Amino acid sequence: MAKAAKTIKIEQTGSAIRRQHAQRETLIGLKLNKIGRVSELQDTPSIRGMIAKVQHLVRVVGE
Repeated sequence: MAKAAKTIKIEQTGSAIRRQHAQRETLIGLKLNKIGRVSELQDTPSIRGMIAKVQHLVRVVGE
């Protein structure tokens, strides 16, 4: 029997205006594009890497 995948909730706290294109694309990949939006994604190493890339624009709400 497979275990349920762990999820992580992240919220965008900073604006993507005047940020590098790669950072804006990373926010879109995390399903975020406006301040205050919350996204619930699977907790994988690739998602953790994306969060680390834009850690100054997002915060982890729940794990």
